[in-house]
Amino acid sequence: MTFGPDHTPFDAIGGEPRVRELADRFYDRMAEEPAFETIRRLHPPDLEVSRDKFFEFLCGWLGGPPLYMQRRGHPRLRMRHAPFPIGDAERDQWLGCMAMAMDDLEIDGELRTFLEARFTQVADFMRNRAE
Repeated sequence: MTFGPDHTPFDAIGGEPRVRELADRFYDRMAEEPAFETIRRLHPPDLEVSRDKFFEFLCGWLGGPPLYMQRRGHPRLRMRHAPFPIGDAERDQWLGCMAMAMDDLEIDGELRTFLEARFTQVADFMRNRAE
C-alpha cells in the first residue's frame, strides 16, 4: 500500500471516527484483558485523558490533523514515557493490545501490515529498560 499526501493511513483507516474507535478499543482491551495488566498499571485509574491523548496523537501520526501538536505541543514520546519502565514485556503487551484493537475493528490486508510495522517500530523505540 502506497501512501502520500492524497492518500494517508489516516484516510485508509477511515478518518477521525475510526481513529477514535481504534484508540477506544485499545484502552477497552487494556482494561478488560488480564494479559495487559502490566501496561494497565502504568496508566491512571481513569483512562479518559489517556484515550483522548492517544486519539489526538494517532490522528497526526497517521497523516491526519495534528491534533496533539495543536493542543499539547510536540509529542516527545520518549521523554513523556521516560518515567515508566518499558522493556520487552511492556512492548509486547502494548503490541498485543493494539493487535486486538485492530482485530476488533477488522483492520486487515495491506493497511494492517503497514500499521503493524509502524506500531512495532514505535514500540521498539519506546523501550527504556535493558532486559
